[in-house]
Amino acid sequence: MKVIITGATGMVGEGVLLECLSHPDITQILLVSRKTYGLQHPKLQECLIPDFMQLEDHVTQLTGYDACFYCAGISSNGMNEVAYTFITYDVTLHFARRLAAIQPNMIFEYVSGSHTDSSEQGRIMWARVKGKTENALTKLSFQEIYHVRPGFMQPTPGQKNIKRYYRMIGHLYPLLRWLFPNQVSTMREVGLAMILAAVKGYPRPILEVKDIKLLARG
Repeated sequence: MKVIITGATGMVGEGVLLECLSHPDITQILLVSRKTYGLQHPKLQECLIPDFMQLEDHVTQLTGYDACFYCAGISSNGMNEVAYTFITYDVTLHFARRLAAIQPNMIFEYVSGSHTDSSEQGRIMWARVKGKTENALTKLSFQEIYHVRPGFMQPTPGQKNIKRYYRMIGHLYPLLRWLFPNQVSTMREVGLAMILAAVKGYPRPILEVKDIKLLARG
């Protein structure tokens, strides 16, 4: 399987990339990013796109892939709803629509987050916007689409792009996993679940933490 990964310079995208590099079913990876990840590997190619709203010059590079793992995103901390919606909803939908037009038989996996609000009516801004994004993506003409909703994640050894929050409380991971088993997973489990959903399929389009762990077991 040949896959596109966005957001490899962030924590989730990097974790998914590391699993794809070592997984035998993934034969080719295209990193689509605004800046280079800086890794040489036989499976790996990069497509640098400064503005995801301007894809016209990159259609050829984006063609011929079986799946897209869309891990790009931004924290809502300090952002108003308009700015957060543009990055989370408008940019994501523009990118996804272009891929669907190029190759509708592609599998598209979108990383949102635990407690995403599918009703789009809740009080938590980021959850509403993520829910709106999931709902809009579901209507696109991909072969399959999965919405991946991780909670707290233990980074994969060797990761460079780890959020400060995770560095500060990462030592609590074993306790958190025991106390909140349906809210905590490893980054490796998230990456494996996304790969196996694309390779083997999964009966539900929304992958909560319990689904991520189940899929990761193979």
